[in-house]
Amino acid sequence: MILLFSSIAIGTVLIIYLTLSVLDKSPGNEKTERISNIIQKGARSFLFQEYTVFFPIVIVLALLFTFTTGYKQALSFIIGSVFSVLAGFFGMMIATKSNARTAWGATKGVGEALDIAFSGGAVMGLTVSVLGLLGLSIVYLTFGLQAVSYYSLGASFVALFARVGGGIYTKAADVGADIVGKVESNLPEDDPRNPAVIADNVGDNVGDVAGMGADLYESYVGSIFSGIALGYILFGDKGILNTLYIVGFGLIASILAIILVKVLSKMNTEPALALRSGTIASSVVFLIFSLAYAIIEKNLNLFWVVLIGNIVGVAIGLITEWYTSGKKVEKLAHSAMMGPANVIISGTALGMESTAVITIIIAVGTLLAYKIAGLYGIAMAGVGMLATLAMNLSVDAYGPIADNAGGVAEMSGLDKSVRAITDKLDALGNTTAAMGKGFAIGSAALTAIALFANFGSTAHVQEINLQDPKMFIGALIGAMLTFFFSALTMNAVGDAANDMVEEIRRQIKEIPGILSGTSEPDYQSCIKIATKGALKRMVLPAILAILAPIILMVGLGVQAVAGLLIGSTVTGVALAIFMANSGGAWDNAKKYVEEGHLGGKGSFTHKATVVGDTVGDPYKDTAGPSLNILIKLMAITSIVFYSIVGRWL
Repeated sequence: MILLFSSIAIGTVLIIYLTLSVLDKSPGNEKTERISNIIQKGARSFLFQEYTVFFPIVIVLALLFTFTTGYKQALSFIIGSVFSVLAGFFGMMIATKSNARTAWGATKGVGEALDIAFSGGAVMGLTVSVLGLLGLSIVYLTFGLQAVSYYSLGASFVALFARVGGGIYTKAADVGADIVGKVESNLPEDDPRNPAVIADNVGDNVGDVAGMGADLYESYVGSIFSGIALGYILFGDKGILNTLYIVGFGLIASILAIILVKVLSKMNTEPALALRSGTIASSVVFLIFSLAYAIIEKNLNLFWVVLIGNIVGVAIGLITEWYTSGKKVEKLAHSAMMGPANVIISGTALGMESTAVITIIIAVGTLLAYKIAGLYGIAMAGVGMLATLAMNLSVDAYGPIADNAGGVAEMSGLDKSVRAITDKLDALGNTTAAMGKGFAIGSAALTAIALFANFGSTAHVQEINLQDPKMFIGALIGAMLTFFFSALTMNAVGDAANDMVEEIRRQIKEIPGILSGTSEPDYQSCIKIATKGALKRMVLPAILAILAPIILMVGLGVQAVAGLLIGSTVTGVALAIFMANSGGAWDNAKKYVEEGHLGGKGSFTHKATVVGDTVGDPYKDTAGPSLNILIKLMAITSIVFYSIVGRWL
């Protein structure tokens, strides 16, 4: 435990240092600071309103746990919920303060801009890891291992609300801004004449930073829980310590990698090289520490499964990068020359094709880990994949900051050279974000399998009875739920975007000076529409994930729930891969054309790619990422609910 608490302490110190270093940078002139303040205010307002929606549900569930299982489980659930909120909130706060500073830093060069944007992202990455480990340690040492499942449930429950709510907000604003701004009014990206432009930038923070932070916090906690739960069943306290040591090594390796990227950015290293160097370094250092520990403990199998998880994570990231950048994207952009229908067809096919390679990689990794160490090996492979989350999330969270910086630069009228730098950082951020989504999908698959094993152990499901129709019915319902859940989130984006489009059109029609630049749009009305649309439509999908396993368990028993978890995991992983990669490829195809290729901005090809990107937005930033949480939340709900009612079933 000394290693764990030491890594938490060092991580906390680095968070404070990075925060102060960002705040010490200049936010720029009066215009950049004003725009940044509007974005900060809008993001805070949405999050606080979001909390008022789901925290009453958290309190009700905590009271239920108090009366059914005891106060320890209820407090653990609350700690998981609160820490998940804090992880997203702290990361978002520093991200919104980094955007103008990154834009202003770009006036001094790409190295300065990268340094600020990455520092802001690193605060997010470190906060998620530090709070995840701190909360888990508090619950485990205070209430014992049984309470950790409730801590994980709290993290998963809040993550789904944050991901769905933030995803609906950001894509409603983004889609509305693109449809009216780019397609109808021929306005460039982040043009201040677009009434939805501020709401779009707010959405980047509440969806891609706060939502993503809560999402990966949940993944991190879930993987650790599955590792220590199965480890304890097989090896007792030693199994718990092995998991915590591996996670501690990952955090230390991430800290060293973050420092390396900071040094490289100060040296004006090419941004892609700096970020890639940090990512590779974190994995190498982590594996060296893990190997040394395995040798000392005379347990090389532990190292092999951790190595497998790490390799699978890197491989998924590289395959995702292949499908969302380079020649694949250029080919997709060329298909747009035939019109929107062709780019939709080609992008859909690209995403579907990508599921084959990534699914096979996950399957091979799962099989090898199982051959080496059984179900515990699968759980530890998931831990190995997520151990360096602090570094991987730092790279991922840097993307929305760079994107916002470009918006601030455009809206405040900074020199075109500044926007060129922020666009370069943003394009790299799109690729890192796509890789991060692929990484999250892979970890979700391994964690879901490990949680399924935990459920089997808790509910005494020793084998799946293929002759039992209840299992088959459960699998069918699980497979259906991922599509139905995606439909709910996609429709939520579409409905909220319709409201946004109507408001933008109304303003352009009723305030003639908007397009000429003589009158300022009413940004606040668009922010309110996005907020209202997200809050109104995020509850049903989140509640569905909780109720589905409970209803099946009560109605059809544990065999049906086992089928539910199998069906939802199998279809959820494939669907999430497809959505993430199609969406990422459409987005980068649009940016490829906007760089001046195939006719450039305003051309027929450009408008076709905007349509593709508009379709892909809710794919990659709302429905797709939410599926990762859905499959794990249903698994952890099944474990917790059985512990409450299992004696009567």
